[in-house]
Amino acid sequence: MFISSAFAQTAPAAAASGGDMMSTLGGMLPLVLMFVVLYFVMIRPQMKKQKEHRSMIDALAKGDEIATSGGLLGKVSKLTETTITLEIANGVEVQLQRHAVVQVLPKGSIK
Repeated sequence: MFISSAFAQTAPAAAASGGDMMSTLGGMLPLVLMFVVLYFVMIRPQMKKQKEHRSMIDALAKGDEIATSGGLLGKVSKLTETTITLEIANGVEVQLQRHAVVQVLPKGSIK
């Protein structure tokens, strides 16, 4: 007895499934819009920044003056595929990983 009335109550909703589909799409629209905004506000600029950093590291050359993430300032004296040797004072050299470079400074900024 209860089962037949339960099926009877859901029958009109199943018949009007076109309206149900629209309400489902309407409910998902804010979620899709939030993802699109998140992509353009956070993900895309971060990817652009990573690409610029990678190209800066690839363009390093001997004699460039750089700043590292640890705060060291110096002149590049040697380059390998994964490391750089940084001269921070006369006769004082440190070996660092390439990804530690944060900024390439203008020539003559370190004395």
